[in-house]
Amino acid sequence: MSSSFIEEVSFEENHWYRITREMLDKAGIKINGGQPWDIQIKNPDFFKRVMQEGSLGLGESYMDGWWECERLDMFFHRALLAKLDQQLPHHLKDTLRVAAARLTNLQSRKRAWLVGKEHYDLGNDLFSLMLDPFMQYSCGWWKTADTLASAQEAKLKLICDKLQLAPGMTLLDIGCGWGGLAQFAAQRYGVRVTGVTISAEQQKLAIERCADLDVTILLEDYRDLNEQFDRIVSVGMFEHVGPKNYATYFNVVERNLKPDGLFLLHCIGANKTSDHVDPWIDKYIFPNGCLPSVRHIAEAHEPYFVMEDWHNFGADYDRTLMAWNERFLTAWPQLAEKYGERFKRMFTYYLNACAGAFRARDLQLWQVVFSHGVADGMRVPH
Repeated sequence: MSSSFIEEVSFEENHWYRITREMLDKAGIKINGGQPWDIQIKNPDFFKRVMQEGSLGLGESYMDGWWECERLDMFFHRALLAKLDQQLPHHLKDTLRVAAARLTNLQSRKRAWLVGKEHYDLGNDLFSLMLDPFMQYSCGWWKTADTLASAQEAKLKLICDKLQLAPGMTLLDIGCGWGGLAQFAAQRYGVRVTGVTISAEQQKLAIERCADLDVTILLEDYRDLNEQFDRIVSVGMFEHVGPKNYATYFNVVERNLKPDGLFLLHCIGANKTSDHVDPWIDKYIFPNGCLPSVRHIAEAHEPYFVMEDWHNFGADYDRTLMAWNERFLTAWPQLAEKYGERFKRMFTYYLNACAGAFRARDLQLWQVVFSHGVADGMRVPH
């Protein structure tokens, strides 16, 4: 009698196994199956852990080596298309986290710096190896691109063209990352850039990158900004603002934008309005983050701006994330000693889970252009 048969029999006797199998069957995912999206179970306690702890149990059990999957991106694509995430139980901690998000400001001035320390300060070595030459940690624009580098350069050009940048203008970059957009805009469009970040590691590299350019990089909370700019851009930062601060955020942008200025918001978006945050992502990747919905953005901007254009290219994030995953794995031999195997499992899980979510159109990527009201309207390039 084969060991795999014995394992299957023991699984069959497990109440938690039967529930898990029935759920996965809805997505065409098999336990110990032969397809790349099937899961291979290494620890029989996996079933109880996932059924009791939901998303957090699924992610942590993978980090612990309790299960494997050849193509995690395919697994999550199928699982999310079948809406299995809505069928997982909500752990008490998840319920408390949602309640806390509603009752308290998780992105207060004091707490806002946490994501910088926990994620963006992981190490410039990691991000330099994983990202493109402009170190863009946001969705690329793959309309005519065939490489990560060309997709990110096309995204930067798209942003600058939508903002109608011209020599001599001033540009504020809220959440400037490692300075790639600031460098691009200063070099190619002749603008003077002020970038703001809450990550010390990002500021350090951004200053080095833009050393010979008319660029200033500040380590500062966006709420402290008080200067007029011709143009404002914010890429991949609004996800960290939080619903309790959306009105403040748009008020800050309005305060810092000249009357004839333009503002471009580039952010990941959720299909439904909610304070819910995936507990695994919140704990291990982006603490205190929250994805805005169309309603969130619509209501928050209404007192301040005219919405000139809304562009969704969320499907391009799938390809971007898979490119990051490939580069991360290629670079892993240079990173392994510093970061360790558990970090590798965590980071690949994160990249592939997100890729599957965008592929299933469970998440979106929006670029929204705002103004105080352009007299003759705008013709925004797409």
